[in-house]
Amino acid sequence: MSVDMRNSEGYLDLTAYEAIKKVEQEQRSGRAFRPIVYICSPCAGDIAGNVEAARRYSRFAVDKGYIPIAPHLLYPQFLDDADLGIFFGNAIMSKCSEVWVFGSRISAGMQAEIRRAKWKNYRLRYFTEDCQEV
Repeated sequence: MSVDMRNSEGYLDLTAYEAIKKVEQEQRSGRAFRPIVYICSPCAGDIAGNVEAARRYSRFAVDKGYIPIAPHLLYPQFLDDADLGIFFGNAIMSKCSEVWVFGSRISAGMQAEIRRAKWKNYRLRYFTEDCQEV
């Protein structure tokens, strides 16, 4: 898209030109700001189904302009120590702008994450399994 240095009335408008040019450059470079969100959803039980759901929730966050962090997708890949995974998840949660809770079933692990988020005054948002905010 070409940015015109003149406004709709034909007058030179360098302030708007520079602002629009900068936005376009950020969009092209892929460095536009995207807040990081912590994905809180069930892991235990139906592991295959829960992993697929967490992937869907993460994709939903990306589509909404966020960077998702789903520790329960990452840490089980190389950790057997659940306590260490929880510790890592808590550390990552502190770097996120929001905690997104998905689903109507709140597992014990999710309860612990929600408790921590409330204790630390992190912003919580709740979504259904179909990614509808409640």
